[in-house]
Formats: sequence, structure tokens, C-alpha cells
Amino acid sequence: MKIKLLLANLCKGISLDKHLMCMLVLIVSICNMAELLAANDSGEQPMNSGEANKMLTLERIFDSDEFREDRVGNIVWSKKGQCYFILKKSATEPEAQELFRVDIVSGKEEIVVSANLLIPTGTTKPIAVEGYTFSADESKLLIFSNSEKVWRQNTRGDYWVLDIAKKELLKLGRDAPASSLMFAKFSPTCSHVAYVRQNNIYVQDLASLRVTALTTDGSAKLIHGTADWVNEEELSIRDGYRWSPDGKSIAFWSFDTTGVGEYHLIDNTAGTYPKVTTFPYPKVGTKNSATKIGVVQITGGNTLWLDIQGDAREHYLPQIEWSPVGTTLLIQQMNRLQNTNRVLLADSKIGEDKTIFNESDPAWLENENPVRWVEQGKKFVWLSERSGWRHAYLVSLDDGIISPITKGEFDVLTIEKIDEPNGWIYYSAAPQNPTERYLFRASLSGEKSAQLTPENQPGTHIYDFSPDAKYAIHKYSSITTPTVTEIIDLKDHKVIRVLADNAKLQEKLAQLNAPSSEFFQVDNGQGTLLDGWCIKPPAFDPAKKYPLIIYVYGEPHGQTVKNAWQGTTGLWHKMLAQQGYLVMSIDNRGTNSPRGREWRKCVHRQIGIIAPVEQAMALRNISQRWSFIDQQRVGIWGWSGGGSMSLNAIFHYPELYQAAIAVAPNADQLLYDTIYQERYMGLPEDNAEGYRLGSPITHAHQLQGNLLVVHGTGDDNGHFQGTEKLMNKLISLNKQFSVMPYPARTHSINEGKNTVLHFHTLLTNYFHKHLPVGN
Repeated sequence: MKIKLLLANLCKGISLDKHLMCMLVLIVSICNMAELLAANDSGEQPMNSGEANKMLTLERIFDSDEFREDRVGNIVWSKKGQCYFILKKSATEPEAQELFRVDIVSGKEEIVVSANLLIPTGTTKPIAVEGYTFSADESKLLIFSNSEKVWRQNTRGDYWVLDIAKKELLKLGRDAPASSLMFAKFSPTCSHVAYVRQNNIYVQDLASLRVTALTTDGSAKLIHGTADWVNEEELSIRDGYRWSPDGKSIAFWSFDTTGVGEYHLIDNTAGTYPKVTTFPYPKVGTKNSATKIGVVQITGGNTLWLDIQGDAREHYLPQIEWSPVGTTLLIQQMNRLQNTNRVLLADSKIGEDKTIFNESDPAWLENENPVRWVEQGKKFVWLSERSGWRHAYLVSLDDGIISPITKGEFDVLTIEKIDEPNGWIYYSAAPQNPTERYLFRASLSGEKSAQLTPENQPGTHIYDFSPDAKYAIHKYSSITTPTVTEIIDLKDHKVIRVLADNAKLQEKLAQLNAPSSEFFQVDNGQGTLLDGWCIKPPAFDPAKKYPLIIYVYGEPHGQTVKNAWQGTTGLWHKMLAQQGYLVMSIDNRGTNSPRGREWRKCVHRQIGIIAPVEQAMALRNISQRWSFIDQQRVGIWGWSGGGSMSLNAIFHYPELYQAAIAVAPNADQLLYDTIYQERYMGLPEDNAEGYRLGSPITHAHQLQGNLLVVHGTGDDNGHFQGTEKLMNKLISLNKQFSVMPYPARTHSINEGKNTVLHFHTLLTNYFHKHLPVGN
């Protein structure tokens, strides 16, 4: 850089001939290349091949399968016997798959569906199976293939029905275009399949192949059987209909988006002219879709609309389910602020409903209660924080009386399984350490409880139960251990068979010059201990000073401090540690950590206000404790809510953070959707000051350090609009910053050739430039 400045000063006012000019251009080019190489230089000397194998690189992590984690997918438990089904590559057709039935105990396998049964008439190649479900009697197989992404998930594609005994393969939808069907499901009687196409619901008779349209007025603005963007994203309503137990009718969600504000995604790379995608997206304080529930007979005819009280645009209907007897529907109705959940019982014949139970919270309620029936529909199991901790309860359908099942100063994370015949409820919890996750069992009467996960296996444990609750697929990992997948006997947690041990990955990791990982706690400045982890360089010397990179999320829908395998992001953090960085993450209050209601909900109406303060206090306190942290070389990065946190951190505390990378941030909370933002912040007219103070753009004038904003221009979730508004604000303030727009990429920024590698190279180089190691 000094050479270039000297040359520039020498050339001022001098007329140069073309040969001398070419020489100067060459010198400047060499200087530029030297700078680029320096930006990638970690301060280490060149390595030989043996040393190189010990070091992680961006290419090894993101441009190869070298550290790919083996995963077991497409396992379906049998409801008819002690076995499960699994897809495997065909031994005779390398590109094809075959479906096997596996005995749980012995491991004996037999082919149920060979590759040749998956070849449609008139073709030579088997269909590629992406998902499958069995009919109730397991005589037929419903196969999903040729899928396309709809927002976050691949939910639109082709569906096929295979009659296993007759060896007949049928494509559903008759003359429907390719990849146009969604959420196909067998009827309980196995005689029909329902599906959604172009926002209408259809039923196909498997004997006559006749297709009946149950709704016909579905359109871009009137959605039946699935959901609009915001209800899909925030309430997970995708499959938007339910078969009645007798298979004679269907209950479904309907969303009328008329009058909802529309957002436009512009893809300038799709062709000569821009491609514009327009969809309804209700931003904070604006009009929502009108949401209602209908019931229709599978023979067709008029829809019966349930008479649910209140303004259809001012409530949410996150859950509906038929009662086991099949004549009534249990419905959950949340108000717009999502602090009251009214549980209704609706008559499917006449449409009337009555309230049987109310749940409320001064702050907010989460959508965490899918209907869980017991006692043949006389009661249901419910999660509530009414005691100050999230616990399981039994609610009576007759009188709404609620009785506790689990008790104590700990949170039930999820209900894993209800084994009613034996009187047990299985749940995950972490009573001693909120960074971990274990399996517990309690009697439905609430009298007994016990931990089932072995105490000598610290980390995160996830279970998928067999229908009879005798066995489970058990997945275990820790921050240093990739996922091990096995079949266990729940009686004693004994391993029956290992399905994937990731031994090859473990061997690869063992060859590395591995950084150390440790968990810690730090005071938030008010006497509350926050959980954190820290990754240190392999040859860590506490007498030296190290630059620090903090990974943050900090909002209610995320917990970064977990004792679980962190995949490629974790490997990237380890790579940074190998290069000389400390990498750290801390969960402030308000994150979704199992530390009680008050921990999670103290941030009500103060998103973006409390969290930056706690992150800053934690940084100050940990820097005082650990003198090896170089307080003049501290950076922070995060994605989505973590991107917003990164902006707030460097704007609020320029003296603490010298660099920040905000990926897909929300710079102005008023630009985000109704369901998420209003749940935690309230309505803008009632909390205008909270919205103002919690939005990073408000504090942009305080920027002093180095800021990089990274955003996909095709982000349907957190819109690039917010980043553009932040750019305008910073420009108006004459604040220098960097921005990297990824054309037409979504919120995940992973579409397109080389994007993931390019993204992480960008972040790595930025930290090397602004937080150099080795000084």
C-alpha cells in the first residue's frame, strides 16, 4: 500500500510515456496481488503435505465431501410389526433405490419394493424417491418425487401410488402438470388419496381413478389446503388439511389474502428482463389474511365453514385436529398479540363451537401444542409455562380442568411420545445443564419420573419412537462428536444396532490439529450467569493476545450454545481457531434456552434492546477474566436475527467491537412480518418507542468500526429492502461500510454454483483483513 501511494504522489502532474505507464501499472498490479494474498495469510509459514492434512481449509470444508456427515434418512416405522422400512441403493441398478423391511431385533432385511417396480410404464428408469408413506394396512405406498422448492421446503412435486401386491404403479393427478401436487395423503380407509394443487383440494379414488375437486375457487389470493407465506413461515402450516377418521370428509384451512400488502422479489439474473415474484407479505401492523376452517365431504358439494368467533383477520388458527370419534374438531385460536390461546371444540356437522380451555401469558405464547389425544379423546396433553417452567399437563375435554404431569424447576423441551397403554409420557429436558438434551419418562398420573438417557453420555440426544414405544432411533452428538445414529431398546436404552457411527469422519477429525472447545458461564452484569462456549487455537498460549470472533443469534427463536455437533459452521469456526482466532458464542436472556419462562420472556417488547446490553456486558466480563483476549481485535457475526444482533452490537458499542458481519439482518423491525415481530414486540402503535429503539437502523449514526452486510437479493423472509434502507442511512451519515448482495439468493444464501464456498471465503477474508492474527 505504501508503494502505491508513493507512485501516485510521484505521478501527480507528470506526463508519462506509454512504456513507463505500462511499467507502473504492472507494479501496482503486483502490489494489489500482494495485498490480496496478505488478506488470506494467517501468519503461518508454508506447510508440507503432512502438516496440511492437519489444517482445515475452506475448500476442504465447503468444496468437498471430505468432512461429510453420514446421515440415516427415509426410515419409516411399521405399524404392523417389529420392523421398520428404509430406502437403500439398488445392488443391480446403481442409480436406483429399493425399499427394504428390516427386523428391529435381528436386523434381517428383505426387499419390499425392488427398483423395477418403480419404473413407470413407457420409461426405462425408476423414479427417484424423495419421500414415502404407507397406507394404514401397508398394502400401498405413496411416493413423492421430482420435487420443487416452495419457500423453505420442497413441498411441490409428483406423487405416485404403488400397489405392492399387484405391482401396479399409478401417477396421481391424471392430467396435472409435472411437479404440481402438494401434501398427498391416503385416506384412513386406504381407498382414496387427497392432495392440493394450485390452492385447491382434490380427492382421487384409487379404484376408479376419478378425481373430485373439493374446492374450485382457489386462486393466487384465496388459498385452500395449504397456507400463505406468513402462516407457513411462522406457524408451520404447510399441510393444511386433515382427513376425518372415517375417511368421509376433510377439514381444511383457508386463507384469503385480499388486501394484504404484496412484496416483489426481483431477479435480474433470470434472463434478459427481470423476473418478478409477487406474494402477499403482511408487515408489522398491516392487514393479515382472513383465516377460517372449512369441512367438506369427499364426494364434493358445499363447504361447511365453522362459526369461529372474532375477526378472521385478527386471529390465528395454528392447530386443528379431528377428535378420535371423528365428529368434532379441536381448534386452537390465538389472538393477534398471541398472548391468549382459546381451545375450541367445533361440531363438524353444523359448524358451531364452544370454548373448552384457555391458555394465556402476559408476554406471549408459542405454537407448541399439536393435538395429543389420550383416553379415547376425553383428554389431551398440553404444554404450558403457567408455573414459571414449561411442563406437561392433562386437560379434560368435558370441563377444561388442567392437571400437571411433570413438575419441578426445569423445562420440558418437547413431548417425544405418549405411550398410553403403559401409562407413560416420554419427553426431552435438560434439568442440570441447559446446553444439553436428554430423554425422560414420567407416568401420565405424574407420580413417577426418571431419566432414560445414560448419564455418561453428555451432549444432545434426539429420539424417534416406534409406534409401540418399545424401540427408538437414537441420535447422539456433542460439540466434538459427530452424530451417531442407532436403534435402541427403550426398556434399558441398550443399543440393538448402529445405523451410522460416522467413524470415517471421526478418523478425519482425529488427524487434525484440533482446537480445544470448552463451555463457560459469564455474568450478564445483573447477577445472571449466561452460557457460552469458546474454541481456542491448538497451540493456545494464555500469555499471548488473540483476536476474538463472537458468533451470535440472541433472539427468541434460537439457542447457539448447545453441546451438539455444529456441522460445517462448526468446522469453519474450528478453522478460524486453527488460524489463530478465539471463537466464542454466548446466549443472552431471551434466547430459546431451557432456563425457565422468565429467562425467555423478560425481553417482551424489548427485542434488540436488552440483548445487545447483555452481550456487551458478557464480553466485558469475560475479557476481564481472560487476559488473552485482545480487546482491540474483537469481531461479531450472525445470521438473520443474529445479523440484526451484530448490527446492534457494533452500533451500540463501537468501543467493544472493531468489526461486524451481519448476514441477512433485519435493520428495521417494522419491515418484518406480523406473526413473528408482533408476538415479541406487540403492535407498533402500542410500542412505537420499543420498535424504534430495537431497530438497528436507529443507531446507525454510532458506527465507528468495520461493517460488512451480506444479503441475498431474493430473500423472501428478511427482505433485502431493509439492507438497502440501512445502506441509504449510512450513506446519508457519510459512514463507510461494505455490502455483498448475493443475486437472487434466498435467506439461506446457498443457491447457485460455488455460493457456499464464496460466502465463507468472503467472511474469512473480511475477518483476516480487519482482525489480523499474529500481532
